[in-house]
Order: sequence, then C-alpha cells, then structure tokens
Amino acid sequence: MVSWLRLLRHRAQDEPVKKLIVGLGNPGRKYAHNRHNVGFQCLDRLAKAHDLSFTRRRAKASLTLEKIADVGVVLARPLTYMNLSGQAVRQLVSFYKLSLEDILVIYDDLDLPLGTIRLRPEGGSGGHKGIRSIIEALGSQAFPRLRVGIGRPPGNDAVSYVLSDFTADEQITLESVYEKVVAAVELFLREGIEAAMNVYN
Repeated sequence: MVSWLRLLRHRAQDEPVKKLIVGLGNPGRKYAHNRHNVGFQCLDRLAKAHDLSFTRRRAKASLTLEKIADVGVVLARPLTYMNLSGQAVRQLVSFYKLSLEDILVIYDDLDLPLGTIRLRPEGGSGGHKGIRSIIEALGSQAFPRLRVGIGRPPGNDAVSYVLSDFTADEQITLESVYEKVVAAVELFLREGIEAAMNVYN
C-alpha cells in the first residue's frame, strides 16, 4: 500500500513550478563546509526543514521539486562549480518557463559580517563569480538574491579564505543564520521579495 505521505509528495511534485531557489557552491565533499559553499548549506537546511532530498538531476544541477508555502518550487544546487553557475540557472529557467523575478539565488558575501543576511530584488555581481556567471547567462541583473555574510579575512587572501571551512565558533553562529534564511525564503515564496526584505534586511 502506498503511504499517504508518498501520495502527498507525488501530488506536490505534480504541481506547476512557480519559483526556483538556487544555492551556490562547489560540488564535492572537500568543499562541503567551505565558506564559499554557504549557499549549498542554506539550501540543504531548507530542504531538511521540509523533509526533502536532492534526488533529481537536471540541467547540470542537483534538484528537489516540492510544494513549499503552497507554492510549487524547485530547489537547485548547480553542479558546474561556482564560476559556471549560470549554465545551470539558465537551463532551469528555460525548462520551467520562469520569469527572472521568480528566482532567488542564495550565496556568500565577503562584505557582510558573519551572521548577517541581506535580500535584494536585483543588482550587480559585487565581484562574486557565481553571480557574475548567472548575470551573463541570463543577460540581466534583475533577479532576486539573498546574500549570506561570511566576513572578510584578516589579510588580503580572499580566495584561500572563501575556500576554507567555517570554524567551530562560526558554525554556532551559522545555526541562527540558517533559521533566518529558511524563514526568509518561505516568506519570499508566500509574499515576494519586498515582503522578505522588509522583515529580514
């Protein structure tokens, strides 16, 4: 007998996709806990909050398709490596026939202190190569994004810093960050980017 949970999950996956939530990072175990992978980490926490797993592959991305906050949504982790994230995002936007305002990209930001999140409806890359790739692939900066602060390194070696793991103390701070990100994404799905900005910026 098919369980009610499975039936509900199947019906949810039949829902038309209205939103795409993308977490940026690099695939592979050695990058999993890097500061640069906080987008993946936040998406993992969102999936966990809704009892979801990334069991699908499409358009160079690992996906889960579900109904969250009464909205059909795809959660996607590009598998292209950070600097080519736009390849996956462009294909997913095309496949699901989405408008740019229906996307939310979650990624790390050196210019925000650890523990801080910021939402914006559009904007430049700010030097982030994953966002730059998405802008180039979509031909537009007009897509919502959620930046997660990771802070600046003490020196000037930003590359080594973003590819290093969070410390144990930083992981403690991140627990509250993950909770805020999950709540912000859920509000974005229910009411849009402006509502999420009003509460979480």
